[in-house]
Amino acid sequence: MDKLIELASTLVSGAFIAVLAAWLTNRSRNHQEQQAEISALRVQADALTVAVAELQGAAAANRLLWEGPAERGRSFLLAVLAFAGGAARARIAGGTDVQSGLVGFGQAAELLSQERRASKQTAAAVQQPLTRVAAAAAPLMRYPDPAVAATTEQLLSAAGDVENTARLEAALEAFGQAVRAATAPRPSWWARRRTARTR
Repeated sequence: MDKLIELASTLVSGAFIAVLAAWLTNRSRNHQEQQAEISALRVQADALTVAVAELQGAAAANRLLWEGPAERGRSFLLAVLAFAGGAARARIAGGTDVQSGLVGFGQAAELLSQERRASKQTAAAVQQPLTRVAAAAAPLMRYPDPAVAATTEQLLSAAGDVENTARLEAALEAFGQAVRAATAPRPSWWARRRTARTR
């Protein structure tokens, strides 16, 4: 009988140890998967943030180079100088007033055409960073956390209207808060229970 009790005791303790080991293994695997998912989210969020910053830089450079009042004034002054230079050259070559004016207008139009072409090329440079933003946002829009997915969508929408910097900054801030909440360590069972008791 003692041997039977000892055998039963061994079986029960072995079963308990096996169940405990399986539970600990599953818990450890789940924790590792959760940590890997959080790390992947951080990497993807960083890639999106960098892409948005690059887009903002390209848009700011475009504004600085081509859209400011000083640049428009410079373009106007250069057009006037091209007109005057062309008209003077035509006058020196023996042209009439009308011919001089036409040559001047032609010179000014050629200069403005070159400026416009350069402006469009610079504006097209914003397309590449915008493509990188969309590529970085794609996996985050499918993220299981609804706040991360929704704020990613809002950020992508705001990036499409890069000139509205206030909207883009607000969307970037909301995205950052959603990512911080999703990557924050989850409180332990004891901490959640304690919090539930204090309510």
